[in-house]
Amino acid sequence: MRYLPLTPTDRESMLAVIGASSIDDLFVDVPEEARLSGPIADLPGHASELAVERHMTALARRNTVAGEVPFFLGAGAYRHHVPASVDHLIQRGEFLTAYTPYQPEIAQGTLQMLFEFQTQVARLLGTDVANASMYDGSTACWEAIGMARRITRRGKAILSGGLHPHYVSVARTMAKYTGDQLDTASPVLSAQGDLDALIAKIDDDTSCVVVQYPDILGRIADLTPLADACHAKKALLIAVVTEPVALGAIRSPGEMDADIVVGEGQSLGVGLQFGGPYVGLFGCKDKYVRQMPGRLCGETVDADGRRGFVLTLSTREQHIRREKATSNICTNSGLCALAFSIHMTLLGEAGLRRLAAINHAGAVAAAERLAQVPGVELVTDRFFNEFTLNLSQEARPVVRTLADRGILAGVSLGRLYPGEGDLANGLVVAVTETTTAEDVETLAAALQEVLA
Repeated sequence: MRYLPLTPTDRESMLAVIGASSIDDLFVDVPEEARLSGPIADLPGHASELAVERHMTALARRNTVAGEVPFFLGAGAYRHHVPASVDHLIQRGEFLTAYTPYQPEIAQGTLQMLFEFQTQVARLLGTDVANASMYDGSTACWEAIGMARRITRRGKAILSGGLHPHYVSVARTMAKYTGDQLDTASPVLSAQGDLDALIAKIDDDTSCVVVQYPDILGRIADLTPLADACHAKKALLIAVVTEPVALGAIRSPGEMDADIVVGEGQSLGVGLQFGGPYVGLFGCKDKYVRQMPGRLCGETVDADGRRGFVLTLSTREQHIRREKATSNICTNSGLCALAFSIHMTLLGEAGLRRLAAINHAGAVAAAERLAQVPGVELVTDRFFNEFTLNLSQEARPVVRTLADRGILAGVSLGRLYPGEGDLANGLVVAVTETTTAEDVETLAAALQEVLA
């Protein structure tokens, strides 16, 4: 954000306009004990622009840049190559300054982009309809659970042990205020998921079953039997996709009769950027569209018969009565949705399938090479571009040691599940089109040395 300095005269003029005698008058509602009596301790005083730039640059250099080292991090956020044209197009003034289409008649470009985005997401997830995006994958997951409660009028959600623990944490936080009962579990470090256990838990009080696809360990399962079991008890199946590129190679959850499919769209068009902002994907069967959170853009014609775009459905708090709203999410990750849509458009269906094939082939080669290292066992036998290794020692110290050597080896399950001793040796490794054979060999050699 640009620095816009104000002179004392400027401040006096502004205060005079609003009828305040001093800046302190603006804070009269803040209790005296909560106000600072002076500058914040330990913050440096005034510095020149040049000095600040040097200081901030020095701080930035302490970061490890993903593109400069062997990079195997995943577990919900993935490093893919984003074409330069994506960044160029989203920075055009027509897009960059368009916040949200409060006045559709003057936001036709934004609405058309969201309309195309919805089409792409619906086809990708295999659903009848998709909304104009959510904040991120974790909040989309919770919104799906809330939507299932409204549809089924039940308050018990069964969450797979393979669901990302951060998504589970968000759901727990929100459930405190809705009264939903969440049946959760941790994953088991094995090649098999927990679909049979989930099916056994479904009863007449179940609103939904939430399963990740591929799951946190990278495992892929046929969701059709789980969908059938849910529907037999009039419950809904919610599928969560954290790596949308996978859907260029494997069946979509919608094809396996999932009722609601949500996910994180970061992999396409959006960089890692320290964890956000990202973009949530949300699709469902057509019969549930009126319970879908967020907004739905539609196509119509104006009074002169010309093609136009409108907000067809907008059930958020800002548009209707609060008690009738389906969500308190009041906007969407519009610029990230645009980046997603541009990247998808550049790839096309054939390009996405080729990208997915490259990811899978690279991951298979990496898994086979790493499994040859003494002290390394491959846990996941069916995966897309992410798999789990079982090391002969605790994974967290290994990851730290390799990070000190400039190798970001993956995400330790001990970090995701602190206190879960059975998972402490697990290491989730992700391989994308940005991973080279040299990167894999570097990791294998380093693991062999550290585990010796």
